[in-house]
Amino acid sequence: MNTLYTIDLSIKPTTFDLWHVCLAGTVAVLSLTLIVLLLVMVASLLRSKKAPAEALVQHATAKSEPVVQVVEKIVEVEKIVHAPAPEPVILKESTPDAALQLLGLLQKEARFIDFIKEDITAYNDADIGIAARVVHEGCNKALDEHFSLAPVREEQEGTNITVQPGFDASQLRLTGNIVGQAPFTGTLIHKGWQVTSIRLPKLTQGYNAAIVAAAEVEL
Repeated sequence: MNTLYTIDLSIKPTTFDLWHVCLAGTVAVLSLTLIVLLLVMVASLLRSKKAPAEALVQHATAKSEPVVQVVEKIVEVEKIVHAPAPEPVILKESTPDAALQLLGLLQKEARFIDFIKEDITAYNDADIGIAARVVHEGCNKALDEHFSLAPVREEQEGTNITVQPGFDASQLRLTGNIVGQAPFTGTLIHKGWQVTSIRLPKLTQGYNAAIVAAAEVEL
């Protein structure tokens, strides 16, 4: 004989025994534990973010620094902490042939290496001046024949110029008391030089560019 049982979920329990007490207590303890763990995690995150600022405030209080400077330092620390990682610097490999070729041209036109490697302590200033004039003329000739040069800046040296934000650091080198960010106003000390065209001779196959000056034998 089969007996059917029906369960009415709407019926409320009329008794509250020890089992129900233990079950309710367990639920309460687990809920309280979860809340405590969440509060500890939030507090640790806030403490890690505020630690640099609190250290700066304590340091400034010990030195009696103004509040504005403390706020500026806190902002700088936040920028440093949240700054993205810089991109890796990619270095380009340079071939020595062009540099060796230029050195050979200076030696050919001005005997540049001979002059630099010569021991000039035994010569007086007049003799050195005469030799320097010859080297100067030869070097100038080599540069004019194989390079076109132009100044980086067109202003006269000694005039005041303004360096705008985003300037090219390879074209402008700032010296002196550099404080803050561009724009900067300063005095042009040197116009700089830039190469606009190069006319180096083409090298034949098998040419040894490392021989900047061949040994000479007189017969």
